[in-house]
Amino acid sequence: MIRHALAFTVVCAFAVALAAQEVPRFEVASIKPSSSEPSATVTAGLRITPTQARFSYLSLKDYISLAYGVRFYQIVAPDWIAGARFEIAATVPAGVSTDKLPLMMRTLLEERFHMKVHRETRELPAYVLATLPGFKLEPVTADAPGDSVTASSTSGSGGTVVDLGQGSSLVIGGNKIELKKVDMNTFAGTLERFVDRPVVNQTQRTDRFNITIELAPEDFTAAVIRSSAAAGMAVPPAALRRLETASPSAIPDALKSFGLSLEARRAPLEVVVIDSADRLPTEN
Repeated sequence: MIRHALAFTVVCAFAVALAAQEVPRFEVASIKPSSSEPSATVTAGLRITPTQARFSYLSLKDYISLAYGVRFYQIVAPDWIAGARFEIAATVPAGVSTDKLPLMMRTLLEERFHMKVHRETRELPAYVLATLPGFKLEPVTADAPGDSVTASSTSGSGGTVVDLGQGSSLVIGGNKIELKKVDMNTFAGTLERFVDRPVVNQTQRTDRFNITIELAPEDFTAAVIRSSAAAGMAVPPAALRRLETASPSAIPDALKSFGLSLEARRAPLEVVVIDSADRLPTEN
């Protein structure tokens, strides 16, 4: 069930809000539906170099997250968008910085999927991630960035391993959610996949940290079920019913041991509303 639930994490690490006067485009882009019957071990992710951008087994919702610089909870869209997965191979035009990749992806979605969107602000239930007196996490150093960006999510019988780039990683298995060298924005974005509402980072911490959340088996299972459902995976009704008896305080209680709080509130949040989109792109 956890095989593909965390491809979103790969995308959120690189999703930024950008604006430009010119409309950047990929020089050439191929879009193909991903296999509907992947093997037992599947790698989902992206690789970006100064000349090429390749994306594998990401959902259309992942691509929207990257293109518009928003997280999953900020995307209001039909249910099918979370489950439709595509392979994209694109050429970055000469002289165009890969910082423009979100805008190039936005253009690609609007032209090939005829996607139309608008932004608005809605008040949504959320968790606020903040520090408590006695904050215990020790900062760690991120790896130096290179010329290319690689991030991937590989799942198999032993669990899920997500390479977030620059030495950052996420491992899910053995009743643990283990993060290495992550900043608090990435941590908040990861947490919201395992709880029942968005997580807003208000820690004001800019360092990177190693964080391991250990849960009771039943609470870990419930967290994985939430993550799978949020990623658009088909979750059996019997599995969803397990959420009804899961402890809602399991993850917040675990965070207190690090000097972090996760408090339920309502907050005004910007959302991207997908007004219309084709289920399949126009031909390459």
